[in-house]
Amino acid sequence: MPEETIGSAGPGAPQVFKGGGVGVLGLGAYIPDRVMTNFDLEKMVNTNDEWIVQRTGISERRIAAEGETTADMSIKAAKAALDDAGIDGAEVGLVIVATASPDYYSPATASIVQNAIGAKACAAFDLNAGCTGSLYALVMAHGYIRGGACRYALVVGAETLSRVVDWTDRKTCVLFGDGAGAAVLGAVQDGRGILSTLVRSDGEGSDLITIPGLSITRGDLETRGGVKKSTIWMDGGKVMKFASRIMAVATNGVLEGTGYGLDDVELLIPHQANLRIIESGAKRLKFGMDRIFANLQKYGNTSAASILIAMKEAAGQGRLLPGVNLVVVAFGAGLTYGAALIKW
Repeated sequence: MPEETIGSAGPGAPQVFKGGGVGVLGLGAYIPDRVMTNFDLEKMVNTNDEWIVQRTGISERRIAAEGETTADMSIKAAKAALDDAGIDGAEVGLVIVATASPDYYSPATASIVQNAIGAKACAAFDLNAGCTGSLYALVMAHGYIRGGACRYALVVGAETLSRVVDWTDRKTCVLFGDGAGAAVLGAVQDGRGILSTLVRSDGEGSDLITIPGLSITRGDLETRGGVKKSTIWMDGGKVMKFASRIMAVATNGVLEGTGYGLDDVELLIPHQANLRIIESGAKRLKFGMDRIFANLQKYGNTSAASILIAMKEAAGQGRLLPGVNLVVVAFGAGLTYGAALIKW
């Protein structure tokens, strides 16, 4: 690396935030080509299409190609978001990649993305908040820009969960898919952008969704039948009960004190985990499914990528027009959860 590039200020240098709002300027997504249907899964594990659709709403999911990495997908989604925003990568001052399936423990996937987009004077790090990861990242990027640390931030959610799925466990292998989504954040006019955020974690449930790393607790080992596998394990019943309740709690919580009510929300984009969870949350909120965006039937649960992929598709379908009041809400391993109110 040339010495003159190390520590140079560059276009991403800190600058005073001049007021107004911080919002999404561009969106991007990358979906792998390979489709794995429920009928494909019937040949791999004791399950069937009817059972999967009835319990999850998922019909198919995408699987990364051989040699296709979390970083590869992140870069493609990131470049698409930059193109959509009309922003050059060199102008980006912060890159956050939310993922529970990075290619490396170290370096951060975000550093690989930073290099690929040409963001020289840039902070970059990975964030793991399970399926709530991209929402956490949006909140952090929002604060970073408002604090004057940079002008533009890039948030990516990316997962290659197919590499950590136990394909012999029908309770989990039917759920997950691969993909990446990205958003570029920057200044928008006052009264627009991210208006309210809420992020939380209930650590008492930290043992309900696990992917072992360098070590494993005795309790986790016992739940896995004494076999240490670096694969996803989940207590589906308890997670579903938590997620169905917390979707309503987080949505109501992010609206509190804003002057906005549920009747003012034109679109709700939840984490795409399970259609039954989304339906249960909507029922608790007394919120019509016609105002909820869902695409999990095509992609399954892409964890930290799901909300950003859904936002990109919703925008492409004309459901995110200027002035639309949007709530995004997520929940995942940790047990993390959160929501954001955004005026598009």
